[in-house]
Amino acid sequence: MADPRGFLNVEPQKPTPRPIHLRVRDYGELYQPMPAESTRAQATRCMDCGIPFCHTGCPLGNRIPDWNDLVHRNRWEEALKALHDTNNFPEFTGKTCPAPCEASCVLALNGAAVTIKTIEQAIVDRGWEKGWIIPEPPKHETGKSVGIIGSGPAGLAAAQQLRRAGHKVTVYERDDRPGGLLTYGIPDFKMAKLYVERRIEQLQVEGVVFSLNADIGCNVDAQELRNRHDAILLCVGATKPRELDIPGRQLKGVEQAMPFLTAQNRRGFGDKLDGESLTAAGKNVIIIGGGDTAADCLGTCHRQGAKSVLQLDYNPCPPENTNPDTPWPLWPKILRITPAHEEGGKRDWQIKTKNFAGDAQGRVTELHVVRVNQYFDKSGERQFEELEGSELVFPCELALLAIGFSGPEASLPAKLGLGLTESKAIRSDDKYATSTPGVFAAGDCRRGQSLVVWAIAEGREAARHVDEYLTGHTSRLRGRDIPLGHINS
Repeated sequence: MADPRGFLNVEPQKPTPRPIHLRVRDYGELYQPMPAESTRAQATRCMDCGIPFCHTGCPLGNRIPDWNDLVHRNRWEEALKALHDTNNFPEFTGKTCPAPCEASCVLALNGAAVTIKTIEQAIVDRGWEKGWIIPEPPKHETGKSVGIIGSGPAGLAAAQQLRRAGHKVTVYERDDRPGGLLTYGIPDFKMAKLYVERRIEQLQVEGVVFSLNADIGCNVDAQELRNRHDAILLCVGATKPRELDIPGRQLKGVEQAMPFLTAQNRRGFGDKLDGESLTAAGKNVIIIGGGDTAADCLGTCHRQGAKSVLQLDYNPCPPENTNPDTPWPLWPKILRITPAHEEGGKRDWQIKTKNFAGDAQGRVTELHVVRVNQYFDKSGERQFEELEGSELVFPCELALLAIGFSGPEASLPAKLGLGLTESKAIRSDDKYATSTPGVFAAGDCRRGQSLVVWAIAEGREAARHVDEYLTGHTSRLRGRDIPLGHINS
C-alpha cells in the first residue's frame, strides 16, 4: 500500500486534454502528459482495500496495487517490471482501454477511482524514455515453429510470449503494415502509430518474423501453411461488420465505419487514396451506432471538417452516473462522454433507421428514421415499437455504419476445417485448441468483438497453451486462466 491516508488527503486528478479548438485541427494525441510528481501523488490514492477488486476488473490480472506502491516510492523501473509481468504492451491499453479496472476500484463505490490507466501509461512512457524497455531474445531455441495469423494485439502478444519461450515465430498479416486494428482501426489522435511501430521493432529484434501482404487462403495456401509450422494460432479478429439491411443501403456514401477509419489512417501514413467517398469534409454526416467505433468516427469527422455530425442510437439514453442494472464492481452501463463528443456534433436516442434516399447519380442525400419506444414483453424480452407520427428526415451525404461486428470472415476457418459457435466465432476448448489438431485461436475471432485488453490477455493465455502443446510439459509462460463462460458455448 502506497500511503494509508492517501485516498483521503490527495484529490483525484486526470491528465489535461489539449484545448478543443487546437486539437481538432490535427491528429495529435488528446492529452498532455501528467508531471511525474502528480502521477506519484495519484498512486498514493490506492488504498488498503483488503480485496483488490481492480484485479477482477482487469482481464490481464494486472497487479495494480503493487505498481501503484512502487510508483509512490519512486521505484519506477520495478513498477515497469511488475507491469510487464502481466501486460506485454501497457501503452496499448493505456491509450485505448476503457479501464474496467477503475470501475471496479473500491474508491469508485462513492467517489473517484484511482486513475489506474493514467499511472499505467506514465510507467511505460518512463520506461521508453529511460531506455529500460529493450528486446529480450530467447536464451535457447526449441526448434519448434509457430505460425500466427493476424498481427493485432492478440497476435502480437502471443508472438512475443512464444518467441521468448524459444520457438520460431512467423506472423502473417494480410495488410501492408503490421498491427491490425492498432494500425488501421484506431485513430492517430487516440494512439499515435509510433507506439505500435516501436513494439514491432522490438519483436523483430527478438526474432519474430513478419510476413506482410499474406492473405491466408487467398495468396497463401492455408493447408500448406499448416504443414509449414508445428502449430498455427489464429488471431484474425472479428472483422465481419454487421449490416444495415434497409432500402438505399447500396447508395454511394453509405459506408462501413472501419474502411472510413482505415482510409484516414492511411492518409496519416502518406498513402495516396482513390475516390472521395471516404471523407467527411464539407458533408452532413450521420453515424449510426453508439460504441467506441462510433466515437472514433465522430472525432475523425471533426478533424476532416464535416459540415455537421449526428450520431444515432437505437437504444434509450443510458443514465448519466449510476445504473442499478450494473452495480459495482460491474462495468457500469452509463452515458459516456468521450473527448470526441466534447468536440461537437449531436446525439439522438431511440431512433430506428428506415431508408436512405439518393440523387440521380446514386449518391445518398437523406436518411429517413422513426422514433421508437423500448418495452419488455411478458417473457422479459426487450422489444421496440415505432411511435406513430414521429418520422424524421435528416440531410446526409455520408452515413457511417458503426453497429459492431459479427465474427471472423468465414473463408479461412472453413479452409482449415474449423468449427464455429452459434455466434460465428471460432470454436475452441479451454486450452484455446480448435477442432483441427495443432490449430489454436485467440482474441476476437474466438470470443467475439471485444477490447484490446481482452485481446492481449487471450494472446498471452493462448501462447501458454501452444507452448505446452509444442513441448509436452507445463509452460513457464505467464498467463491468466480465462473462463470461457458463454463465449464459446
